[in-house]
Amino acid sequence: MKIGLYFGTFNPIHVGHIIIANHLVEYSDLDEIWMVVTPHNPHKKKSSLLENHHRYELVYIALEDYPKIKPSDIEFKLPQPNYTVNTLAHIGEKYPQHEFSLIMGEDNLKSFHKWKNYETILENHEVYCYPRIAEGTVKTTFENHPKIHKVDAPIIQISATLIRDGIKNNKNVAPMLTKEVWNYIDEMNFYRK
Repeated sequence: MKIGLYFGTFNPIHVGHIIIANHLVEYSDLDEIWMVVTPHNPHKKKSSLLENHHRYELVYIALEDYPKIKPSDIEFKLPQPNYTVNTLAHIGEKYPQHEFSLIMGEDNLKSFHKWKNYETILENHEVYCYPRIAEGTVKTTFENHPKIHKVDAPIIQISATLIRDGIKNNKNVAPMLTKEVWNYIDEMNFYRK
C-alpha cells in the first residue's frame, strides 16, 4: 500500500487540512493518507500548543468520515527533538509492507534543502507537494526532481493561527472546522485565553 504522510501540529486541524488530504488520496496514486500529529515543533511557541493527546483526539474525530485518511501519533513515542528523516526510518521499520511518501506544502519545499538528511529522504521516498501562496522560490534542484510530484490541489488560505486568534477574540470560526472539532474545542474551552 502506498501511504502519504502529512505531518503537522494540527493546532487545531481544520477543513483546509482535510480538503488537501482528501484531494491527495482521491487524485493521486496514494492509497491512504496518515495525518501525523507532531509533538512539538521547536519553531512554534509552546504556549498556544494544545497537549498532544488533545490535538490527536481532534484529528481522530475530524477524520471519522474519511476511511482513507487516518490519524497517527507515531511521533509521540520517538525521542525529542525529532527529525522527519528519523520518523521515516522508524515508520518504515514498523510497517515494512507499506511504501511511504512525504506530503508537504510548497512553502516547506522552499526550505527542504535545510532539512536534516534531506538527500536520504529523497533517495528513499517520494514527495507530494501541494501549492501554497508564499514568498521565495523553490531551489532549482527540486524543480524537475523525479521523486517530487507537484499536485494540483486547491490552494487553501485557512490557518490554525487565524482560527486560534478568532476564538480568542470571540469570532465565529465554526465554518473552518468540522462540526465535531468545533464542538470539542468549544466544550473544552480551548484557545480562549
